[in-house]
Amino acid sequence: METVANNIWQKSKLIVKGLLIGVLALLLLIPAYFVENLIREREARQKEAFTEISNKWADRQNITGPVLVIPYTRSSTDNNGRPIIIKSWAYFLPDELSITSRVAPIKKYRGIYQVMLYSSVVELSGHFAPLPLEKLKLTPGDMVWNEAYVCMGINDAKGLKDELRINWNDSVLSFIPSNVNNAVFKDCFVSPVSISSNDATSTIKFSGQISLNGSEQLLFTPVGKQTTVQMQSTWPDPSFTGNQLPDTSAISKSGFFAKWKSLSHTRNFPQTWKDDSYNLSSASFGTDLFIPVNGYQKTMRSVKYAILCILLTFTAFFLIETNNKKSVHPIHYALIGFALILFYTLLLSFSEYIGFNGAYAVATLATVAVITWFVKGLLNSTKLSMLLSLILVLMYSFVFTILQLQDYALLLGSIGLFAALAIVMHYSKRVQW
Repeated sequence: METVANNIWQKSKLIVKGLLIGVLALLLLIPAYFVENLIREREARQKEAFTEISNKWADRQNITGPVLVIPYTRSSTDNNGRPIIIKSWAYFLPDELSITSRVAPIKKYRGIYQVMLYSSVVELSGHFAPLPLEKLKLTPGDMVWNEAYVCMGINDAKGLKDELRINWNDSVLSFIPSNVNNAVFKDCFVSPVSISSNDATSTIKFSGQISLNGSEQLLFTPVGKQTTVQMQSTWPDPSFTGNQLPDTSAISKSGFFAKWKSLSHTRNFPQTWKDDSYNLSSASFGTDLFIPVNGYQKTMRSVKYAILCILLTFTAFFLIETNNKKSVHPIHYALIGFALILFYTLLLSFSEYIGFNGAYAVATLATVAVITWFVKGLLNSTKLSMLLSLILVLMYSFVFTILQLQDYALLLGSIGLFAALAIVMHYSKRVQW
């Protein structure tokens, strides 16, 4: 009876051990989850550092305008039938708007965290065509000319380095921040403008220069019937964003140049209107001056492959010890698994100082070295330990390649897993189950 039980155990112990190793691999996902939380925490601290610095410098900027606003009156009656005068507002956008911006990037640090800031000089010019009052079913007599004003929108007024002024025909308009709460802005920069019914039938020219600071992003709203925007900077890694990509662009190590041309029919708001409200900033476009390598995002992506690395390593180790008639306790598998998990904490911590690629090399070297040393002591074989180290190096190289080739990650991952399965199938034939 004892002999039968012993034979059954000998035939089934590999299956039992394999199941234990599989359960252990799944349990190691628990510390992997805590590593993901650690990455999120560090990334949140980076965002806090950005918020703290940008609050003192200036936030992301979006320049909108100029917009000409002229009140008008119309006759109506109240609930008792008595005649009353109601005042409303008419809005006019420029017929042509040309913007040229020069952006100087500035790197700031809060501890180990890097934040992208910039200082920019924006030159704008253009003109308003004769005001199409008849299109709005208005007459010059309806307009309250002495209450007309021009408004400009700038996201963060703290970023203005000089007083905001614009040349308006033969005069100079000085803008002040105001809570206008009209159909375009709630808060903006406003300047009263001298205009009459005679001016409304002629072209109004404007030009000006805006010097401002900002963080990460600079956008422009194409309020002109035809808007052209040119932007140049010494920052080599722009990310063009917003409602429209540039028509032409050139990017090199010394910086970038981009040019946009926007026409009014591509927007969701008209060139002139009355009473209705529109969100002009929905048509904005521009550039993000972003830091190209985000170590936290890549580290988070690499953790997603933790279960793959653990299963491949355990499978390779199991086949090596079984084919060479060695016996390793499941606790030793657990220790190897913890080393594989600590790979990600090393990757996270080093990436904050030397970048993701360098940190990946350091973490891989340290993890492979400690597992090779450990396995060599377990199996008393330099050859087998070096074989496992080669498998680990190939596995981490494979994951690194997937992380770099985002567009082909699924294709490369599928091919790699299929090849790994084929290899496992080949060597599992040698195991005497």
